Amino acid sequence: MESMLLAPRFARIAALLALALLAAPDWAQATPPADSLPRVHVTLHGQRFDAQVAATDSSRAYGLMNRAKLAPNQAMLFVFRHASPRWFWMKDTKIPLDMLFFDARRKLISMQLDARPCTQQPCTIYPSDKPAMYVLEVAAGVAQRDNMRVGDEMRIEGAYGPVQ
Repeated sequence: MESMLLAPRFARIAALLALALLAAPDWAQATPPADSLPRVHVTLHGQRFDAQVAATDSSRAYGLMNRAKLAPNQAMLFVFRHASPRWFWMKDTKIPLDMLFFDARRKLISMQLDARPCTQQPCTIYPSDKPAMYVLEVAAGVAQRDNMRVGDEMRIEGAYGPVQ
């Protein structure tokens, strides 16, 4: 029942987010140099990923846009200051992705599998089911291939600096 009540709220917030991103300031649309992003190793369900970290507004806004490929052992880790409902979209993303949402304790709480690139407006919004502090994006099919499940714990090795 509670999720049915939250659905209209999520839809309204997602629409507002989409509008805000369309009118995003120049820094949100600038391309952060991929090689300048911090890198960490993430282990999830026995699998280790080399992950770039998006911990600033601009790097989170740009994410994996315009990437032509993502190897099965690569990922992008989005880090936020606090847990909150999260919505992602695939604007200017060229590859399908699995989006894995984690709480503040790094427990997997929600998954959006095989998120498809946006080919027409409005883009599909992919929400978390619960408040998330981390989002790990991997190539589509990796979560199913590696049998990842809600409740799995993510380990992060390495430093990624301040979260902005």
